[in-house]
Amino acid sequence: MTSSPQQRIVWPARFTPERVPVHVSNQLFIPASPAIVWAWLVRAPLWPTWYANAHHVRGVDGEALTDLTAGSCFLWETFGVAIRSEVAEYLQGERIAWSAKGMGVDAYHAWLLMPEGDGCRVLTEESQYGWGARIVNFVLPNRMSDGHELWLKSLEIKSRQGLPPAL
Repeated sequence: MTSSPQQRIVWPARFTPERVPVHVSNQLFIPASPAIVWAWLVRAPLWPTWYANAHHVRGVDGEALTDLTAGSCFLWETFGVAIRSEVAEYLQGERIAWSAKGMGVDAYHAWLLMPEGDGCRVLTEESQYGWGARIVNFVLPNRMSDGHELWLKSLEIKSRQGLPPAL
């Protein structure tokens, strides 16, 4: 698998994998069009209906949250931590990344969708700082990787069903 310049993660300098104490990378081929996979991925308010580690996804200050776009800010809970995220990178149908800040964690989570055969390869990577990130990684070293694997497999299941419902 080769990637074009558009099909790579553009890490903020602070979050490059070689600089952070915690980093994971997961990927999965999903036999669905990138457009369908993308639609499920950016429809964040629906995450809790299909991804077990996403809870209470909502807009900031009571604002409605629809599909994620460049600059979208949202609140959510994952792995028992309340998180504030902001979409920092957005290339429609190909690449999205957001910051994730919560008690004990400062992270950057990126996704790439790469067309391949009759579907697409989905890569997700996350880099983390923070005392909470370090403790969890020490005590449960596979927790984040396992969580991202679940997210990818759940995304595959939903994508095989077609486009998500409207919000």
